[in-house]
Amino acid sequence: MADLVLGPLLRYVDETSATVWVETDTPCVVSVLDARSPTFTVHGHHYALVDVTGLAPGSAIPYTVTLDGEPVWPRADSSYPPSLLRTIDPAKRLRFSFGSCRTSVPHDEVHNRTHGLDVLRALGGRLMSTPEDEWPDLLLMLGDQVYADELSPPMIEFIEQRRGLDEPPGAELADFEEYAHLYRLAWTEPTNRWLLSTVPTMMIFDDHDIRDDWNTSQVWRDQMAALPWWHDRIVGGLGSYWIYQHAGNLSISERAEDQLLNELKAADGDAGAILDEFADRADAKPDGNRWSYARDIGGVRLIVLDSRCGRVLTPGSRTILDQAEWDWFDELATGDVDQLLIGTSMPYLLPRGLHELELWNEAISDGRWGKRMRRMGEKIRQGLDLEHWPAFRRSFDSMAAIVDDISSGRRGEPPANVVFLSGDVHYSYLMQARRPGDGWRSSVYQAVCSPIRNPLPRLFRYANVVASFGVAGVVGRAMARTAGLAKTTMRWELSQGPLFDNAIGTLDLDGRKASLRWETAREVEGAEIPDMVELTQVDLG
Repeated sequence: MADLVLGPLLRYVDETSATVWVETDTPCVVSVLDARSPTFTVHGHHYALVDVTGLAPGSAIPYTVTLDGEPVWPRADSSYPPSLLRTIDPAKRLRFSFGSCRTSVPHDEVHNRTHGLDVLRALGGRLMSTPEDEWPDLLLMLGDQVYADELSPPMIEFIEQRRGLDEPPGAELADFEEYAHLYRLAWTEPTNRWLLSTVPTMMIFDDHDIRDDWNTSQVWRDQMAALPWWHDRIVGGLGSYWIYQHAGNLSISERAEDQLLNELKAADGDAGAILDEFADRADAKPDGNRWSYARDIGGVRLIVLDSRCGRVLTPGSRTILDQAEWDWFDELATGDVDQLLIGTSMPYLLPRGLHELELWNEAISDGRWGKRMRRMGEKIRQGLDLEHWPAFRRSFDSMAAIVDDISSGRRGEPPANVVFLSGDVHYSYLMQARRPGDGWRSSVYQAVCSPIRNPLPRLFRYANVVASFGVAGVVGRAMARTAGLAKTTMRWELSQGPLFDNAIGTLDLDGRKASLRWETAREVEGAEIPDMVELTQVDLG
């Protein structure tokens, strides 16, 4: 009898349809309500995406999962509430939760001390006792859903049994099989599993989904390509990301036209080689594939950008997105919506001094001060993780021009708010941007929520504040001036934060009104699952 290995995960939803993702232990036919889909097989693992259509807007329908007609979800011994297919009602308030950076370590006293309480798990615990109309309508995971280079004891144990730690890459993931096991560790804790089965999720990767500093520079890529184990790692990482995260981001119509998915489903037997070829090509020629995606939900437009795989790393002409992906974004980045949200794993707006330091570093790494300093600039770039949007000045300025056009009304009626949603930096904050002079008709913000579960040690928190908001403010501006770099026209300042707690952020969007809050987890005496408490809240616009 077939059984679930992982899932169900509620992924893409719109007004009248919902997609459920599962991994099973044998090939079978997966059914959700009246919808059915056979599994496809990749590297000995079996997957299905089941599309349930014809639903009413704003539905919350309990569902079961059957494999070859046998019920497997909910579990017979489950004490959790029913999993729900929850569609969007565009006429109602949209509640949008987001966060990033979640390590897959056990939920015991030892790991709670080192990694903090899992706020995703706390959210699941809250929802079980909260009316459904107060739940998030969508949950956006903004990178580092898994850590391929910082492994938990259970993951290390799996590697030791499979190949041993003496074999490169040691205590890091080697291939698709190890990624599959890491996703299993990340998503099978019972409360998180229930949460993911009933709250629609969208996802995008960041560096640790592959490896720290992924695609920081061309030098970094060349260094990694020289390692004998890297090819299997990047192929396994991108292939597993497509299976476990990306495919569920796509709408039903997008998946119907997706060449890779159609090839995987049509394969005679195991389609692992097909997925590997795709992943190899996606790494070698990123302009041939688009990981970014967009959603229109009532008066809200969400554009989620790949700020990792699609980078152009040629010194002197670096960009966050390749030209084809930028053209796609440029066409979608318009007004005539109430709210425009731009998801990008790395913050667009950093503390101002750190921003200036990254501008300087890019110029030096591109040879502004000669070959010797170029090599030094590259070492600093990798050593201090100077790889955010300002470290790709051309992309930063192009985005600033688009934001200016949108907020000034040159791309349609300006939205009430333009909000960048990001993670990565392991602290949360809100920046508000302004244009000197006439100002904008839209309010422009950078909202960061990081981490969900991977806090900085206390000493590093203080060091980060000093470096990002203090030393960098002095050094960065001085360095930028000595390199002859022009100031950016956009101005921004800190409105909230920095907050160093594990956290999840939530945007409430009601027409042209918006509010934002951050919440963390706190232990409750006698309770297994932590509770959530508010850190701070602010009205936008």
